[in-house]
Amino acid sequence: MSIAFPELRVGAPLRHESLCVFPLFGPAQGGIEYRLSHVAITDQSLLVEEVSEAGSVPELLVENKGDVRVLFLEGQELIGAKQNRILNTSVLVAAHTKIKVPVSCVEQGRWGYRSKYFGSSDAHSPSKLRRSLKASVTRSVKENMGHRSDQGEVWSQVACLHATHNVHSDSAAMSDAFGALDSRIREYRENLKYVEGASGMAVAIGERIVAVDIFDQPATCEQVWDRLLSGVVFDAIEARHIDRAASPAAVEQLLAAASDLPWEPTQAVGECVEFRAEAPRGDHASALVFQDVSVHGSVMAGG
Repeated sequence: MSIAFPELRVGAPLRHESLCVFPLFGPAQGGIEYRLSHVAITDQSLLVEEVSEAGSVPELLVENKGDVRVLFLEGQELIGAKQNRILNTSVLVAAHTKIKVPVSCVEQGRWGYRSKYFGSSDAHSPSKLRRSLKASVTRSVKENMGHRSDQGEVWSQVACLHATHNVHSDSAAMSDAFGALDSRIREYRENLKYVEGASGMAVAIGERIVAVDIFDQPATCEQVWDRLLSGVVFDAIEARHIDRAASPAAVEQLLAAASDLPWEPTQAVGECVEFRAEAPRGDHASALVFQDVSVHGSVMAGG
């Protein structure tokens, strides 16, 4: 089957060094009400904790105490409890609901409580890690194993991140890489600010498109813009300066190709229906759909 992303207009790119960001503009898709998880965690209407005192690496317990749904994003980092984790897939949690969500560890060297509940960092998984995560979760879903990741590959990606950027971490925590490069991340954010009205973003390193994220409403995109940027800064720094840049036409071509992929429905975590697809060239895509509205669609492009 096909998942048609909303008709999007690709805006003029923003550029800083080798990183280009294309704002994506589309029609409002519906009036679905939800809050983003980092906001709900801050005011404690959403509680995230280990599933038990002993804990379980690949899952966490989430309680939405609020009156509206809460949206988690694939690759989002949660910090605290027994070890830091990232979300394996985007999840829409119903109001007044308690569910388990699939996660991966991004702090291999710690397994001990720092807090009862998790907090939300302002960082997002680096693009290389996120692509690997999406690929392994898609394989797991196809094998009817749920939204499990290849945990060893996640740890390997974090180790490569540290090695490439000369970061030392006593607990092998992904968050330490973000701390070490905080000034550079802020520099990119200052130069690549959210564009009013955008409901999505496509990012490219030089001529290579890395990722596309599309949301059902501009307000969501605005709130997560800086977080998503943080995940691609590492690639940009590693690439150094590249004169060539991707074109809007290349983004349009990727979006058209994504709509034509062999999408397959899967059992979503939470309220939505989830669709996943992969292309022979290595693109991996997913879409979280609620009441016929794509709340979050994403494509991680192949190398």
